Amino acid sequence: MSPPLDTEVPVLLLRLDRNPFHHGTLGAIRSLGRAGVEVHAVVESPHCPIGRSRYLRQGHHLPADGVRGTHRTGETVDAGGASDDRLERMLRQISDRIGRPAVLIPMDDMGAIAAARLAGRLAGRFLLPEQPPELPQQVADKARLAAMCGELGIPHPPTVSPRSAGEAAAAARELGLPLIAKWSRPWLLPQGGTLRSTTVVTTEDQARALYRRSGEAGSRLLLQRLVPGGRDTDWFLHGCFTGGAVRLAGGAGRKERSWPVGAGLTAIGRWLPNPEVERAARLLAEHLDYRGILDLDFRFDSATGAYQLLDFNPRPGAQFRLFTDRSGLDVVRALHLDLTGRTATPADPVPGRVFVAENYALLSSLAALPSEGLPLTSARRGRGSARRGEGSERGQGGEGDGRKEPRETETAWFAADDPAPFFAMAAAWLGQGGRKAAVRLGLRLLRRGRPAGREPAPEGPDGGSGRAAGAPAPLGAPRAPADLRTTEHPTA
Repeated sequence: MSPPLDTEVPVLLLRLDRNPFHHGTLGAIRSLGRAGVEVHAVVESPHCPIGRSRYLRQGHHLPADGVRGTHRTGETVDAGGASDDRLERMLRQISDRIGRPAVLIPMDDMGAIAAARLAGRLAGRFLLPEQPPELPQQVADKARLAAMCGELGIPHPPTVSPRSAGEAAAAARELGLPLIAKWSRPWLLPQGGTLRSTTVVTTEDQARALYRRSGEAGSRLLLQRLVPGGRDTDWFLHGCFTGGAVRLAGGAGRKERSWPVGAGLTAIGRWLPNPEVERAARLLAEHLDYRGILDLDFRFDSATGAYQLLDFNPRPGAQFRLFTDRSGLDVVRALHLDLTGRTATPADPVPGRVFVAENYALLSSLAALPSEGLPLTSARRGRGSARRGEGSERGQGGEGDGRKEPRETETAWFAADDPAPFFAMAAAWLGQGGRKAAVRLGLRLLRRGRPAGREPAPEGPDGGSGRAAGAPAPLGAPRAPADLRTTEHPTA
């Protein structure tokens, strides 16, 4: 059993993407707050659902104009240069308010990239994993990830980076249509434009047209073979690693339901052992000497019989609380223990645990009713083969707070000891987007007979940037203002 957390060391949760409905941040606030840690977080406003948690000591607001700089042409900068200076000033101001050194946990890719780059300048104020400052950006770069997978022998969809519009069309013919187009550094995409981090391409002309917008996108265009989705094909791994590629907490899980259906974030997920997925994570951690929290996304490819790695996010995934072990240890608690010099005992897993994001589970279950007849609370057992990770379904009791064994089901929003965020979320979520969601759901039901394999592979960071062109935006995750780029992964 891991030792108690050092409650003299507070935590700051950093999220640069404006998403007041990010349940992963709420999960981190509750996990650390229940352990007695003083929790601070960057929030949109004191009235946002996340800011209502009883376990949040103080919310610190992003400047109205954000923290990112711009090129002279108006293109968005990679959270560097002038924006680094602005973010450093903001973090120093927050540090002064906290009054003592704190563990810094970025909750989105943009925050992880910027925090690593600023780690040296923030020494003495914030505790971060010891790793090269460029590492988070390297792993989040989809072109670098594809090359790394090739070096390590980790399955990854065939990917081409064309150097001309003609090469883009030729790659489309070679890879086969439809295919996936993505930008290697999605956090650079200009906010408010029409470019998406991930797009389903159905014609050669589309591939040519996308390539011609490379300058606008700010990074390389990648064309990738589409891995068809389906039941039990989408998997993820969340982990907290320390030196020697030792995983202190986390595990592999399967996405049972998503919203949008087939290509969205996890609405219902289940903790299931998966040796192939876990092996890939270990190889990456060893190769990179990765320290800290990561979130990996995989899709099972029936054509090759392999789990294809689709994404590497250098921060916690939104459903990380799924992987809470019998002592209450999860990835954010493990990181706090590691950075404060306490030994986190490797996790005692609880396979079969279920995670439910109530708002998205409602929509995805309603969308499935005509064809599957499954109730909202059903997190169906997988019907895949044993090699796809069948684990124990036995429930556990308790709250996962270090005193009792975790519950079988972990809800993203509702908690009996902290109900205010749930009610604030429900009121804001329904009031802000209920009608739009009903329209999207109706369209989804009308299209339920569309051919399989037409949805995009899960890509792009857990908020608005990873949706394919034309895919419905997740309800409660509004488009970020022009000063910020949403960079959370919709499969997390």
